[in-house]
Amino acid sequence: MHSSAAGVCHVVAMPFPGRGHINPMMSLCKVLASKRPNQILITFVVTEEWLGFIGADPKPDAIRFAAIPNVIHEREKAANFPAFYEAVMTKMEAPFERLLDRLEPPPTAILGCVELRWPIAVANRRNIPVAAFWTMSASFYFMLHHLDVFARHRHLTVDKDTLDGPAENIPGISSADLADLQTVLHENDQRVLQLALECISKVPKANYLLLTTVQEIEAETIDSLKAIFPFPVYATGPAIPYLELAENPSVNNDHSHDYIKWLDSQPAESVLYISLGSFLSVSSALMNVIIEALNNCNIVYFWVARGETSRLKDKCGDKGMVVPWCDQLKVLSHSSIGGFWSHCGWNSTLEALFAGVPMLTFPLFLDQVPNSSLIADEWKNGCKVGKSKLESEDTVAKENIEEVVKRFMDIESQEGKKIRDRARGLKVICHRAIVKGGSSDGNLDAFIRDISKPLMR
Repeated sequence: MHSSAAGVCHVVAMPFPGRGHINPMMSLCKVLASKRPNQILITFVVTEEWLGFIGADPKPDAIRFAAIPNVIHEREKAANFPAFYEAVMTKMEAPFERLLDRLEPPPTAILGCVELRWPIAVANRRNIPVAAFWTMSASFYFMLHHLDVFARHRHLTVDKDTLDGPAENIPGISSADLADLQTVLHENDQRVLQLALECISKVPKANYLLLTTVQEIEAETIDSLKAIFPFPVYATGPAIPYLELAENPSVNNDHSHDYIKWLDSQPAESVLYISLGSFLSVSSALMNVIIEALNNCNIVYFWVARGETSRLKDKCGDKGMVVPWCDQLKVLSHSSIGGFWSHCGWNSTLEALFAGVPMLTFPLFLDQVPNSSLIADEWKNGCKVGKSKLESEDTVAKENIEEVVKRFMDIESQEGKKIRDRARGLKVICHRAIVKGGSSDGNLDAFIRDISKPLMR
């Protein structure tokens, strides 16, 4: 693989420097590499800090890492996310361009996260085909696209009051989606939203839009996006590490982790898996309310709690297991898992769909609010915990959690059976999409053909 003239397609992949973006882009790149192992070279670009985190992870020979300087350290990111978000959009472009100048063979395509704002412009200046990579739902992209068009048409600066008052009815967005969008605008930093919309406004200048979703689970929305853009829109998901799962399909035989042994000892569909994401988290007070409620529910739970692990371990007694990290897709695919209490990050949502696990939704940030509605209201493979009712450390919050969790984990009830039937049906759809002839499989083949065309002339 020394020369693009020899017919090798050299893709430079540039994710936003956060786990929720790096993981799905790496999953996509591994699938691309597996499809054309001798015809594709992928340079996966991360910050020096992220190279330290993932540089030793196993990957195909067709994928190599390259690093650019850090903008803000990961530990500072949660403390001041707006500053981090802005730094990513303003300080990474120049070092990325310098890296492109040094790469051999020269890049033949760029795969760039929409939320970086600048990869499309870089590729356009260099006359290199560019695919915009979107790591959230197609539905949320659709909402932001229409919000951006609406705001620019009316010369509005988007803030929490943009959609208030009797006036506002954005063409193309349903009233239910509008309600979710209002929540997003009210609960998120105005500068972050403004920058997010600037990123969305750059996408029309791309050559492709790649979605991490599955065509069949957001069909209507994806078809609407295809009608908006003059270039291909490809649903290529679920962009999760299912290839690794396929390499070791018999989860129950993997005793490399204590938590797998513990899960092996639990009855089928009896464990509630809880993970509230890798970035934002809930207050310690609310965690106390949640764990007390869970202990009263007489169910077994498995909680990934990062920094709170030792404190929560003391509180859970013999009712549950608390760990700082786990292989989430492997856990969700374990036969003992009966439900997933999730913050509704898009990657976690896709992993639950793929594993056929029903969800309790507890959104904390940005797209997680509309994701929660997709799960509970559209797909009906889960139900909402109701975050607004849980903000205070009182008996109402605790009783609300107990009532929802008991109902959700009752797999013999009519509601429990309905939710689980839906979850199993969605699992079948996801698995069909990635096999030979499936929608995602076909879209990935078409994308590879598209970006390889300049090499064949």
